[in-house]
Amino acid sequence: MELNNYIASIPGFPKEGIIFRDITPILASPKAMRHVTRKLADFIEDQDANLVLAPEARGFFFGLPAAVEADVAFAPVRKPGKLPREVIQESYDLEYGTDTLQMHADAIKPGDRVVIVDDLLATGGTVEAIRKMAEKQGAEVVGAAFVVELDDLHGRDRLGDMPVLSLVHYEGE
Repeated sequence: MELNNYIASIPGFPKEGIIFRDITPILASPKAMRHVTRKLADFIEDQDANLVLAPEARGFFFGLPAAVEADVAFAPVRKPGKLPREVIQESYDLEYGTDTLQMHADAIKPGDRVVIVDDLLATGGTVEAIRKMAEKQGAEVVGAAFVVELDDLHGRDRLGDMPVLSLVHYEGE
């Protein structure tokens, strides 16, 4: 399946000079969604993971179905103030400022084998923050999987030798 046909490129959004890669056409196509879910689930299974972590909101679209398909647990990673129980958190740098992510403190157990799933890999800051939280809880992050990777932003460089799956690549467009 040619997934590029299910990703809309929107120039000038959210600001001039950026081409936004809109994955909602994948969500609108059961055929495309099944394809993406199976590819991500295969990767999760190949890494012998037992837990998928995915950041809100678009990571949920792909992480949860892939976790269910791979028959592993899922835990959401959220912005501060969205989770009702005790949380752990990690802050990370953005181009202008910082951001913080949280997850339930009991979502990860020592020895868990984690795959991080998100819609898009750009600079890698989100994945790096999730990885740090997981490792502080004693888990091993065994991979990261994305629908789209923006190669020219070099986010993969921040992930070290971690196995990475990206279904679609864009370079300097």
